[in-house]
Amino acid sequence: MRERLPLLAAALWWGSLSAIGFVVVPLLFTHLPTPALAGGMAARLFEAQTFISIACGALLLVLSKRKYAEVEEAWARAAMVFIIGGLLLALVSQYGVAPRIVARQNLKLWHSVGTVLYALQWLCALLVLWRIARPLASGPEPAAVAAD
Repeated sequence: MRERLPLLAAALWWGSLSAIGFVVVPLLFTHLPTPALAGGMAARLFEAQTFISIACGALLLVLSKRKYAEVEEAWARAAMVFIIGGLLLALVSQYGVAPRIVARQNLKLWHSVGTVLYALQWLCALLVLWRIARPLASGPEPAAVAAD
């Protein structure tokens, strides 16, 4: 079970970014009566997404090294920079960009910056998922099969 937790965390992170950013928020702006109402709801959803990102990233950091192990898990060596990068992007978006959008400061600029940061976070989460899934796709090692 522990071997699959990083994959589940990465899938939740990337999947939630995909669902909220590319499906739910555009639907809000299409179906709610005013852009202001849709924008307020979108801000709440992006805030919730930030907490999902933090939880998934923190879990991945905790799972990256087994207790008493001298080295990180193989997937962690390949994904660590993207985990940390994605977490930093989420925090900068939520606490650096979102307050400026809510305050309606130079909306075009801050919406563009927020969109770029969200897309980069999405890409980081995808690369984390890809790197974690790669060893699992090749199947278990022969010793692990015998142990099962």
